[in-house]
Amino acid sequence: MDQHRLAGLDALERGFSRPVEFELAEGGIRAILRYETTRVVTAVRDTQGTALEELIHTLHEQGYSQLRSQLSVRNGLYLGSQEPWIEYLDPERKAEQSGGWFDKLRRCFQRRHEETHG
Repeated sequence: MDQHRLAGLDALERGFSRPVEFELAEGGIRAILRYETTRVVTAVRDTQGTALEELIHTLHEQGYSQLRSQLSVRNGLYLGSQEPWIEYLDPERKAEQSGGWFDKLRRCFQRRHEETHG
């Protein structure tokens, strides 16, 4: 099977780059990403491409962003960084969710201030 590398920002906005594993299963293929203590496994899909797309969608739902993948091995041949990166658009988020870690921290303190001084 082909191998892909997935890079982006995790839910805490830390950069990562990890290989995506593909596993043959009854009825198709599933994609697996291992990152720190997290293991994300997709449902069985018809192709590697659709399994990878589901993995991207799942990671977006978990707060990952700026995701991109690159084909690194095709038919057993290591490609290194010859293939282009494929970037996946982040889903639109509510204004409350965007803005980075500093804005999240600031909103946290604002809520506490409003609760105590209401």
